[in-house]
Amino acid sequence: MTIEEVQQEIIEEFSVYQDWMDKYAYLIELGNELKPLDPKDKNDQHLIKGCQSRVWLVAEKENAVIHFRGESDAVIVKGLVALLLRVVSGRTPKEIMDNDLHFIDDLGLKQHLSPTRANGLLAMVKQIRLYAVAYDRLEKQGGTING
Repeated sequence: MTIEEVQQEIIEEFSVYQDWMDKYAYLIELGNELKPLDPKDKNDQHLIKGCQSRVWLVAEKENAVIHFRGESDAVIVKGLVALLLRVVSGRTPKEIMDNDLHFIDDLGLKQHLSPTRANGLLAMVKQIRLYAVAYDRLEKQGGTING
């Protein structure tokens, strides 16, 4: 499945909910299904700056694709992490850099989250893109980094 196809799938899943309370409940459900991070990964190196709650994002490149793992200490934010990881994990750096994550706007997430949560969501997207750019550059130079 392409990034675009996954985004469309998420949009369709959310379209069955008319009320935002139901959408929040679905986000919480997604977050509860997210595999917890190993406690050793919950460190300052993986902490996303700019989030009201604590969010950790780990990126590891293997066989030309980046695998992301993440977690948050807030239930709704954990659901947002789950959505982002579903779209970007297992993708090449180029795929991540070349695709707009429009599902965030299409779902109205930024408008229905508190301003601090919306900023945190944007900080997560920015960090994902930074990992993609860094891995892309290193790939071109023949190097490696630790997520």
